[in-house]
Amino acid sequence: MASSSSFLLEEQFLGSICLDVFTEPVTIPCGHNFCKACIRKYWESNDLCQCPMCKKVFDRKPDLFVNIFISEMAAQFRKSVQVNTTSSPDQRPPEPGEVACDACTGTKFKALKSCLDCMTSYCETHLQPHQIAPALKRHKQLIAPVENLEDSMCKEHNKLLELFCRTDQTCVFLLCMKTEHKTHYTVPLEKEYRQRKVQLGKMEAEVQQMIQERLQKVQDIKHLVEISKRDAEGEIEDSVQVFIALVRSIEKSQAEFIEVVEEKQKAAERKAEGLIKELQQEIAELQRRSTELEQLSHTEDQLHLLQSSPSLSTLPPTKDWSEISIHTSLGVGNLRGAVSKLEETLWSEVKKLMYDPEMKRIQRYAVDVTLDPDSAHPGLSLSEDRKQVRHVDRRQNLPDNPNRFSLCTGILGKKGFSSGRFYYEVEVKRKTDWDLEVTRESTNRKGYITLNPHNGYWSVWLRNRYQYQANTYSPVCLSLREKPQKVGVFVDYEEGQVSFYDVEARSHIYSFTGCTFTEKLYPYFRPYKNNDGKNSAPLIISLVSL
Repeated sequence: MASSSSFLLEEQFLGSICLDVFTEPVTIPCGHNFCKACIRKYWESNDLCQCPMCKKVFDRKPDLFVNIFISEMAAQFRKSVQVNTTSSPDQRPPEPGEVACDACTGTKFKALKSCLDCMTSYCETHLQPHQIAPALKRHKQLIAPVENLEDSMCKEHNKLLELFCRTDQTCVFLLCMKTEHKTHYTVPLEKEYRQRKVQLGKMEAEVQQMIQERLQKVQDIKHLVEISKRDAEGEIEDSVQVFIALVRSIEKSQAEFIEVVEEKQKAAERKAEGLIKELQQEIAELQRRSTELEQLSHTEDQLHLLQSSPSLSTLPPTKDWSEISIHTSLGVGNLRGAVSKLEETLWSEVKKLMYDPEMKRIQRYAVDVTLDPDSAHPGLSLSEDRKQVRHVDRRQNLPDNPNRFSLCTGILGKKGFSSGRFYYEVEVKRKTDWDLEVTRESTNRKGYITLNPHNGYWSVWLRNRYQYQANTYSPVCLSLREKPQKVGVFVDYEEGQVSFYDVEARSHIYSFTGCTFTEKLYPYFRPYKNNDGKNSAPLIISLVSL
């Protein structure tokens, strides 16, 4: 800042319109000086051509010529001011969140104050006229710099907004409380600002959390897409192998069928040739006899006729050909047998080629399942390692805790699962009845239980040694080619799927799909009643062999 001894000089080089150091100063006929651009703009915006200072009116716009003396003095003054202010830490460009000077041309500097009378924000340099010019010293409403100053002013009172009306959700001036906001709930602007800052901070944290959750979801989806892509490629590869193997089986069965038919045809031809040869021999013998009989019938020699007729009175020995024939239908029976054999072969190949890769995939999700004695029906007996359970005739005296089954002879696995995939296998050998299920944590365990998904049970059972059933909303009878000795249970929590497999036959038994799981799922085992020892074999949780 310039020294106090030069205050008068400084005031003389400030334009009264822009309040900045003269730029191209001109002197109009009344003797007052203005920036050339400022006075032109002033005259263009007014109907009269007059002096802004003394209000003298001119008949026509005067010609404007730059006052060389004042221009040079103003240039020296501007240079001296720049030298004095370059070392000031406040004379710098504004940082984010700071207000820029409205009077700066070119590079904008940080504003130190905002003048409510001028409705302008000033940097250190452009604030000097308010400190030295008598007319500007009367501007008392200098406040901390405010951006968008007009928006911070009360339109009615032309004063800075100081309060916040929570009733109307708007900023007001103090005097506004005596008029339309008289009965409204108002608070200091700073208080509302602090509360809003806290709310915005919380909201920003929530938004950031939502962003992070969605970014993570994007990564999860991409990961799932990659897994899906790998699974699809694996399934395509498996399907190619399956169909190639099936085509080969069909081609092999076709070749074997053709070979059998052709061999039978050749055998029929050989048999026919033998029969024809034998018939031809009999025909030749009969023709010879016919010739002898014809000759004898024409003889006149009575003695010769009587002597020869005894040997010719009987027919030569021949075969009874009435029941002898060649079968012409060579393919129908053979085709049926070949197709039946092909069906067995294809089914065996399908199980081996299609279900085997599927079984291998789901067996990768094998988990260690042990039985939970606190949930066991009192009529059940557990092995020491809690891997086997059987029904016994005697009912044990056990505490009736909420987790224990009271009527159904069942027991849960110790560990529940609330996400992902899991798989386990249960040996069901030598049993006439059994139930295997997956159930929700909150399902009813007291009294009679209806097993279906609506009640939180996804189950398959065996009854009377051969009757298999999937307990859907409308039970489905299952027709199994083989009697399962070991059953695999697979659950995909997110996919909503519960599937049962015949482990040894490598075949699918039944799947519940489109399920919605919202809580923990537990393996459920029911060895069913002992039935006088006929169903005494245990259910055994077996080790999964990969």
